[in-house]
Amino acid sequence: MAKESFDKEIQFLRMLSLTSGAYNRKQYAKRLGISVHTFDKTQRKLRDIHQSLTDQPAAPNVGSELSDLVRFQYGESAEPLLLFLFRAKSMKETEIERLSVILHTLQNAALTAMELLDACCADLPEELALPDEKTIRADLKYLEDVGVIRKEPGGRPYRYALQQDVLTQLTPEEQLELYDFVDIMANTQVPSVQGYLLRDSLKKIITPHFPQEEATEPYIYKYHYYSRILDEAHLYPLLGAIRQRKRVQFQYFSPKKPSSYSSQNTNPKFEREAGGSSNRIIPIEVVYDHQYGRWYVIGYQNRRRFVKFRMEGITQLEELHPIEEEHMQALKKEWAEISRYSWLVDTGRPVTVRARFFHPQEGERNFILDRVRLQGQWGTITPETDYTFLYEIRVNGITEIKPWLRSFGSSCEILAPLKLRDEMIEEWKEIAAYYEPVREDVQLSDDDEAE
Repeated sequence: MAKESFDKEIQFLRMLSLTSGAYNRKQYAKRLGISVHTFDKTQRKLRDIHQSLTDQPAAPNVGSELSDLVRFQYGESAEPLLLFLFRAKSMKETEIERLSVILHTLQNAALTAMELLDACCADLPEELALPDEKTIRADLKYLEDVGVIRKEPGGRPYRYALQQDVLTQLTPEEQLELYDFVDIMANTQVPSVQGYLLRDSLKKIITPHFPQEEATEPYIYKYHYYSRILDEAHLYPLLGAIRQRKRVQFQYFSPKKPSSYSSQNTNPKFEREAGGSSNRIIPIEVVYDHQYGRWYVIGYQNRRRFVKFRMEGITQLEELHPIEEEHMQALKKEWAEISRYSWLVDTGRPVTVRARFFHPQEGERNFILDRVRLQGQWGTITPETDYTFLYEIRVNGITEIKPWLRSFGSSCEILAPLKLRDEMIEEWKEIAAYYEPVREDVQLSDDDEAE
């Protein structure tokens, strides 16, 4: 399937999850920059993918199934709903069939590449093209790199065996402990997609020993940043480009723009200008924002120098030619100096922020201090009284640190700079106004008074 189609499905699912199915077909199509016909075709395709992976019967109403899943069922399961896109898109159909035959054949004994080639030629469906020796050796190298198989000791011809120590050397209880560890890490660390896929594989292993759902679903609900999971489709290509010092080009749709995608029309008669902006950069760094669950890519352009893009707006990503290693190292060093005081990716004028934090009551755990120590980055903490402490940090601008300070509510008082203090005062006044009564003689019901 074309890469553009993958981008379209990512933006489709992102829009569906962010709006919880609140838009109609025309509104979705307009926001995505596609026709209503293309919208319906994409929705049918995603529905078929979801049904094939979950073994669910077809819904009578094609348009309602996905939106209903997002609107009503996303909180009833610990499974990230949109992960099915990665399961379906990770490989081509021919690759899936070929690797399945290889792994099934290796269940009984270690075999050579030629023996596996014969097995593939005998067992693959007739409608698929038969592989050659070069293709089988490439598949074996891939499976060896990801740790699925191992090369047995000895000379040529090399024999390959399944790497299944998790099945043969761990007890069912140890397998369950490993599953719980992977489950926790996938839900708390980034990136997560590979962790979720590993967790799914482990679940298939332990289910025969622990058929009850409580063993593999210890938590009823987990909150997931859908955009974070979807953005990981671009994460590894960008990290690979950074390691290989390659330029990349892409179409970018700013979050401030009314559209988030634009289809590529191959027919010259219907060709039109794309809605996004074309960008070519040298990727320097990828940054994750824990506050909002967003990925950013930092790049370099000759005209604009260092630029920042939110990964959710990137489509049609392509790698280009590499640059010299000395040039790449110089750019990384320069960016490290510029971003030295960046709370996240801000490159504004450095300013010193000072705040006073208030402890909870005596005898209770000081979770305010614990959180500031965990999230306060390079800021310094100075005890003031038994119930307060001072926090000071030098950052590039106040835009990125302000939401973090505001999240402490009444437990945080901004002391400097004065501009930030005044902004916080105005914001809290606006919030307080939301809770003012509409009129003074409002009568509460008996139930409200009891609460």
